[in-house]
Amino acid sequence: MSRERKATFAEPASPRYGGPCLIIGEIAQAHDGSLGFAHAYIDAIADAGADAVKFQTHIAAAESTPQEPWRVKFSTQDESRYAYWKRMEFTEGQWRELKEHAEKRGLLFFSSPFSVEAVEMLLRLGVGAWKIASGEVGRTATFERMAATGLPFYVSTGMSPLGDIDAAVAMIQSRNLPLVLMQCTTAYPCPPEKVGLNLISLFRERYGCAVGLSDHSGTVFPGLAAATMGIAALEVHVTLSREMFGPDVPASITSGELRELVRGVRFIETMKASPVDKNAVAAELAPVRNLFTRSVVARGDLRAGTVLTKDMITFKKPGTGIPEQNAGNVLGRKLTRDIPADTMILEEDLE
Repeated sequence: MSRERKATFAEPASPRYGGPCLIIGEIAQAHDGSLGFAHAYIDAIADAGADAVKFQTHIAAAESTPQEPWRVKFSTQDESRYAYWKRMEFTEGQWRELKEHAEKRGLLFFSSPFSVEAVEMLLRLGVGAWKIASGEVGRTATFERMAATGLPFYVSTGMSPLGDIDAAVAMIQSRNLPLVLMQCTTAYPCPPEKVGLNLISLFRERYGCAVGLSDHSGTVFPGLAAATMGIAALEVHVTLSREMFGPDVPASITSGELRELVRGVRFIETMKASPVDKNAVAAELAPVRNLFTRSVVARGDLRAGTVLTKDMITFKKPGTGIPEQNAGNVLGRKLTRDIPADTMILEEDLE
């Protein structure tokens, strides 16, 4: 799918951002440690018309210990959460290969770092923005290193109370860095009553920054609803199929659904950017409207000189004669010629 515009991370700088929403396909751990799957996801997200692809960069030794507990024990292949993170790792060369593939397909590339070491590696790759995962909000060392780069921040808020969000936003805004604050609920999948669309407006007013939605519902509905609210960014987890393996599948949409989501968001944006003048539209549709409206018609054969009464006329399509609503103007007037039944009575037929 070709793109009509080239998205950039720097666009959503205004709290009242009115440009196209940056649509991000989140791969996260859906590749299950397979470089081939990671490349396949990039192609699927590009084919769906999204603007960006996002991964997660885990370096097991830098972020975890063998004692890290499972949040949900979904894998019998990995004896520990640490072993799982280790299996999810790509080398720096492989990450570079993924970034080059994404950019070749017209996608912005970025990844959530989970350690300072991951930040440094992503910097060497030349990423254009930082995406802060919900569980990483408030990590001072990582935040400080990312802030020093001057790159835009996209911050998910799924696990954070307002106090923690206040502190993170203050740190980023104190450095005058572009910020998109993403409403997010850490539930996989997220039920509709916990999506929190109300927080989009709250964040916009409270922090004066651009806002977005990181959706884990596994449906297209929250993204479409949020698009009507003028969000700057929308992130959704993507799976190639609902039969795929992995902890993110229940909270993901398929690549086909992503295509429809992109189409829907762009449709909504076009509607919002296109106010309609009702009178102008009515004027354009006048020829069509005449096919549906009705004119004054002779109910039976009428002779010249007949003074028209209500029982002599009826109203039938098309509406190209005297309009039905003007019928009162013909009553009591004399015909100047014979009018056959089912024939429109025109103004020139009347004295």
